[in-house]
Amino acid sequence: MTNLENTQETYCLGSSLEEFLEEEGILEEVEAAIQRVLAYQFEEAMKNANISKAEMPKRMHTSQTSVEVLTNPSYKTISLNMLTKAATALGMHLKITLESHTLEQTAKRI
Repeated sequence: MTNLENTQETYCLGSSLEEFLEEEGILEEVEAAIQRVLAYQFEEAMKNANISKAEMPKRMHTSQTSVEVLTNPSYKTISLNMLTKAATALGMHLKITLESHTLEQTAKRI
């Protein structure tokens, strides 16, 4: 049995993506990449809407520091509330989905 086959059998039975990434030794790297993408998306959305970092906290009804957290990829934790406020301030919406799938679909994703 190859390593990939073993991985599919192990992880399609209920292990989380976080557990998988941690066991592969890449959890921190993936989390950092996600944060970089989010920071970039907020920076670009602010540019496209002509909203400065000084204006953004006023629109979000929050502090300047909160905006810095959104646009700085070195911050690891951002609350769902903060993401929603930022999206709303930019005239956008935040979309997070949970989708059910079969074990076969899970195995195909791994």
